[in-house]
Amino acid sequence: MKTHGEIEAAVCKGMSHFEQEYMGRGPKDIRAHLIGDLLVVRLQGVLTAAEQHLVTTLPAEKGRDLLKQVRTQLIETARPTLELVIHEITGIKPVSLHHDISTHTGEEIVVFTLEQAPACRESKRK
Repeated sequence: MKTHGEIEAAVCKGMSHFEQEYMGRGPKDIRAHLIGDLLVVRLQGVLTAAEQHLVTTLPAEKGRDLLKQVRTQLIETARPTLELVIHEITGIKPVSLHHDISTHTGEEIVVFTLEQAPACRESKRK
């Protein structure tokens, strides 16, 4: 059984690997927060150079909407893979996945709702 921190660290590693393999670029920073049956993953610096260029050269709404549509479609296509990664790490099946990305900051949020809170062992205090 993993500690709370070990689950969060494994989620960061798994999501970072997914971003590198599936999206073509890993995040500059990633944090995961397990709150009961809710898993929040915050990725920073995920926009590729092409995506940044797209957002800055097109009119604001058009570039933003286009990028969000593409990213949403990619996440939905990869949903089974992402859910498997989370299931293998937590031992709990994800029930839902929510996603958004900021074209202004390059920050991406992925939220998983799990069937139940994962069992965690107490971490050793130093």
